Amino acid sequence: MNLAITDWGTIVYADAWEQQTKLFDQLIHAKQHGEAYQNRLILCQHPHVYTLGRSGKEGNMLLSDEQLKTIGATYYHIDRGGDITYHGPGQVVCYPIINLEEFALGLKEYVHLLEEAVINVCARYGITAGRLAKATGVWLEADTPRARKICAIGVRCSHYVTMHGLALNVNTDLRYFSYIHPCGFIDKSVTSIQHELRQEVPIDEVKQQLCRELSNLLNIHSNNLSN
Repeated sequence: MNLAITDWGTIVYADAWEQQTKLFDQLIHAKQHGEAYQNRLILCQHPHVYTLGRSGKEGNMLLSDEQLKTIGATYYHIDRGGDITYHGPGQVVCYPIINLEEFALGLKEYVHLLEEAVINVCARYGITAGRLAKATGVWLEADTPRARKICAIGVRCSHYVTMHGLALNVNTDLRYFSYIHPCGFIDKSVTSIQHELRQEVPIDEVKQQLCRELSNLLNIHSNNLSN
């Protein structure tokens, strides 16, 4: 088993969505026709953008179109699970496009694996993270009134092939989360590695750590992170 890891750098959300979809469709086609295919792990950052998943509620976006323009953000209704979330500079976004059957994973196990990778990355920075019952993603102090989310997860899966993925707040401007009800929650806050450590963290270092953790959990050989 192999995994091609690519860093798209900073990319407009619409372009990333289009490219993801193309790779996703290609993998499904190859799988159905018994052709060779490549599992992929794509890293990137996006300019300020909000995305609303299939099951999301429009009311969780608190800004009008004009107000979105004022803060330099865009807004998309997309084809992943989950509610509304924010992507922006200083955030590590990871889009695995993989054949889950090759790794003997069901969808729930796959989401659990994504969470575990992020929990392990946080631990490397001395941050204790975990899960919150009935709430996908990675949380700090999950079972307390101080529960705060450090990573959002939302995926699309068809024919056991995945797209979309996770967004880990590293040096993210957390003010942008105040314009939405993140992931539909109105009583929980959002955090970042920077906020918890009170200092910036090299984002490329976090990308490498995340790739290493995902590769280890998938038990595969991965190539080096490339552009």
